[in-house]
Amino acid sequence: MDKFTIEIPEFCLVALVGATSAGKSSFAKKHFKPTEILSSDFFRAMICDDENEQSISSDAFDLLYNALNKRLKNRKLTIVDATSVQQSARTKLLDIAKQHNAPTAAIVLNPPEEVLHQRNQARPDRDIPDNVVSEHYCELMQSIENLKGEGFGFVYILNSLEQIDNVQIVRTAL
Repeated sequence: MDKFTIEIPEFCLVALVGATSAGKSSFAKKHFKPTEILSSDFFRAMICDDENEQSISSDAFDLLYNALNKRLKNRKLTIVDATSVQQSARTKLLDIAKQHNAPTAAIVLNPPEEVLHQRNQARPDRDIPDNVVSEHYCELMQSIENLKGEGFGFVYILNSLEQIDNVQIVRTAL
């Protein structure tokens, strides 16, 4: 399969959007520097030593948003690695980007739902119920076509494992 090219400005907020187990963190690590990635799991672990502890998500996202503000203020490419399947989560990211006149991109990882369930069950470090995976998938399906209308300047949707695995990221000058 040929490489699928995603072009993003060298200064940009990139929201990785996808259900649990879509492969967002692996995708981020493959294509971006560790310092460019703000992961909700990382901030959960920072607060309570457990990236799976959902009860502290509010505090974790406070830190993520603070770091996002600082990076965009300094005109740094910033990748947000969180599910972002709900419009309210994406709206918060877009609002912060707007404050810093930052271009925005959404990269949607949308493998088939059965792949999400298989991956979720194969993760020994996670205990996410199947219904949560299905809910995330449904929320994504309901909002996937509206991303451009929400305000993302660039929207890329990867609908298969082949597309996800064969992406090339190209950074462009503003």
